[in-house]
Amino acid sequence: MTKFRFFFIVLVALAAFSAYANGADEGEMDAMTTASIVKDPDAFAAALGADGTWIAAALNDITIEGDLIVEGEFLDDGEPYRKLALYTQDEDRNVTASFTLKADKLIVRSVHTRIQNGTFVGDVYVEAKDFELKGATVDGNVYFASEELQKTFMMDEGSSVTGTVGLRM
Repeated sequence: MTKFRFFFIVLVALAAFSAYANGADEGEMDAMTTASIVKDPDAFAAALGADGTWIAAALNDITIEGDLIVEGEFLDDGEPYRKLALYTQDEDRNVTASFTLKADKLIVRSVHTRIQNGTFVGDVYVEAKDFELKGATVDGNVYFASEELQKTFMMDEGSSVTGTVGLRM
């Protein structure tokens, strides 16, 4: 078993134990203690839906036919947060592999959605505040529904957008 698979198995087990220790019965784990670690396009898309999980973590390159929609409200320490993790990491949190996610469009409707590491190929349409790129590349355009939303956009030095960043026309 490779180190990153072992790490993710441990991560999922800890999330399950955490939910159990906090009084959740089996089948009642909340979305903040459950990660969706996937290889399958349908599972990845479902994880980003309103009934999905706070994080969708890819284990390989994924291609989605059509549009991919990030929606729903998920909290971390009382604050809104969603994450598309396009990478794996070792037990010391060093990135061990980065992946590419392809879709016609990524429509972001969840507040504080972050794409971390890896590459998204397609255009991003942001309809919620605090969209963030951390160590990630968007091979396409990033369009915002309003100037107010664009002002909340965050991008670190390790991130890039190959196309336009601006308002949707």
